[in-house]
Amino acid sequence: MKRCSRLLMPAISCFLVWIFLLGEAEAALADDIIRKAPQETPKVAGLVLSPDDALPRVTARSAVVMEARTRRVLYERNMNDRRFPASTTKIMTLILALERGNLDDVVTVSAHAAGTEGSTIWLEPGDKITLRELLYGMMLHSGNDATVAVAEHIAGSVDAFARLMTEKAKELGATDTHFVNANGLPDDAHYTTAHDMALIASYGYSLPGFEEIVSTKEITFPWVKDDTHRLRNENQMLWLYEGGNGVKTGYTEAAGRCLVSAAKRDGIQLVAVVLDSNWMWNDSILLLDYGFREIETTTVVKHGMKVGSCTVSGSRTRRVEVQAAEDVVLPVIEGKAGYKQEVELPKALKAPVTAGETIGKLHIYYEGKEVATTDLVAAQAAEQQSFFRTVWTGLCRLLGM
Repeated sequence: MKRCSRLLMPAISCFLVWIFLLGEAEAALADDIIRKAPQETPKVAGLVLSPDDALPRVTARSAVVMEARTRRVLYERNMNDRRFPASTTKIMTLILALERGNLDDVVTVSAHAAGTEGSTIWLEPGDKITLRELLYGMMLHSGNDATVAVAEHIAGSVDAFARLMTEKAKELGATDTHFVNANGLPDDAHYTTAHDMALIASYGYSLPGFEEIVSTKEITFPWVKDDTHRLRNENQMLWLYEGGNGVKTGYTEAAGRCLVSAAKRDGIQLVAVVLDSNWMWNDSILLLDYGFREIETTTVVKHGMKVGSCTVSGSRTRRVEVQAAEDVVLPVIEGKAGYKQEVELPKALKAPVTAGETIGKLHIYYEGKEVATTDLVAAQAAEQQSFFRTVWTGLCRLLGM
């Protein structure tokens, strides 16, 4: 037993050291990427930088970093130049699936979907998989076969789905974007811009389920065709960057290296896009770092702030004050907030009303678009009177007593 312990202890010690070093290595990976990347202005063929470019070390031909709720651009380079999006296309596929599909639907994979070229999650004709699980396969492992299955399920065909994608892009203000497929396989008629992709991804964060999917690092499904049954997200920014919560990588020979990345810190959601980049991880880290340095926040609404009152019937308390249920923190850009508020309350309440009960909404707008909302709650209770007390109170009010 003693001999066994003497042999076991060094093994345990080595294992613990290995675990420690693994954690240290992962924590230092982002710094290592920055250190190995060009430390001076990169010489990229055909790329001419403006003298006032704030991020000359960024190697992408097109780049932008945007605050997601206000859609304000914090940095840009050639953001309106048309480029191929490669698999970042799948961000729009996800958006349409979330808006138009039932995530619990069981999708039957067609032979056409299973035979799709490029990156795959190894679907086979006749496979039956829920729409939700296909979306994870599409976004984490970039399954082109999954995108075709999703498109066919929702719109009947890829062509019909792609038309919906383009219509949605136009609706979001991404007017220089045109989709012809759901996965980003090369086509001269399939293009976007860095600015348009930032708009599309920013919108995605307003949808239930979007952030949950694109920020998932690993997930296990029984249909995944290997021994682990696990899908691991190809977006390394989820590990590299503090607050990283999305969104999608992409690569084709025509598009180059593309990455739409995102991070959330202190309630502020940033989206960065690099198209045709030599060092996409490094570029994205530089963009997000710059965005968080440039942005300041302001508490537009404070928890408990009174915003009005409501009349109450059936109670001795004739009115209750209404207050914000939580803080709303938004960015200040260029020293100005520019937010407008709109209170949504019922004309009257009926007793009983409990303190803290939700009775309305406070909407916050920026440049005419809603960017945040919070519940409005009753600041105090209003107890219900008995029938006779209600009649007596009514008579007294009528007679001026």
